[in-house]
Amino acid sequence: MTIRIYKPTSAGRRNASVNLHTEVTKKSPEKSLLRPLPKKGGRNHHGKVTVRGRGGGHKRRYRQIDFKRTDRTDVVGKVIGIEYDPNRTCHIALIEYADGVKRYIPAPVGLKDGDTVLASHESIEPKVGNCMPIRCIPTGLNVHLVELQPGRGGQLCRSAGSYARLTNREGRFATLVLPSGEIRQVSIECRATIGVVGNTDHQQRRLGKAGKSRHLGKRPISRGVARDHASHPLGGGEGRSKGGRAPVGPTGTPSKGGTTRNRKQYSQKLIIRRRKSRRYGQLR
Repeated sequence: MTIRIYKPTSAGRRNASVNLHTEVTKKSPEKSLLRPLPKKGGRNHHGKVTVRGRGGGHKRRYRQIDFKRTDRTDVVGKVIGIEYDPNRTCHIALIEYADGVKRYIPAPVGLKDGDTVLASHESIEPKVGNCMPIRCIPTGLNVHLVELQPGRGGQLCRSAGSYARLTNREGRFATLVLPSGEIRQVSIECRATIGVVGNTDHQQRRLGKAGKSRHLGKRPISRGVARDHASHPLGGGEGRSKGGRAPVGPTGTPSKGGTTRNRKQYSQKLIIRRRKSRRYGQLR
């Protein structure tokens, strides 16, 4: 078990749990794949806050992840080690290819040091970590790093423990069942990687104290009903007031269960069944 609960020696430790990261085998990152990651504090290039609740946090360096794997096609790569990545929930695997090039990829469950991975445009062995077009993947398998458009790179199912189930193929499109419950179609020329994204126990970890959240760069946000009427749609009034309005953000965007997707998008017709709303239990 990778989640450990220690004795409650303090108030913060009482409700906290720790991820031991037992899959990690390599402690130091590859220097050639590191890039600086300056902090923005949720501000755009004008200095205006566009994302609330961000700031501070521990200093990080970005690990360049190869989500496309197009320039390493048909080149066998060997797993050197599994590393912790502070910028994402999953672990990453350092791959050294036969020509000496090193790349990072998200580490799926079951990928170990010494294993070989391969990316190809044709049908290859459906082994964990191998990447190929969906037209070559047997139906019924779990996949991750699924492309939405051929050549764009993996965009779906990139977080820890996530995967999509390939159910069937018909014509130019394949049907996927996503972790949210949404069923959608993607082109059979889009590439995907076999397996489930690793570090599946990530969601079982509990921070336990506010300081851990601040280390992640998350600042506290006051409740809308505690503000004045000029700062939030739910604010204002004499004393405590509810008002009966559904929860919204400062701009009036619904916070729970509201529809925010543009219904005029081209990909709208590729969605067969929408995911369920968190609040109302209905399809969105």
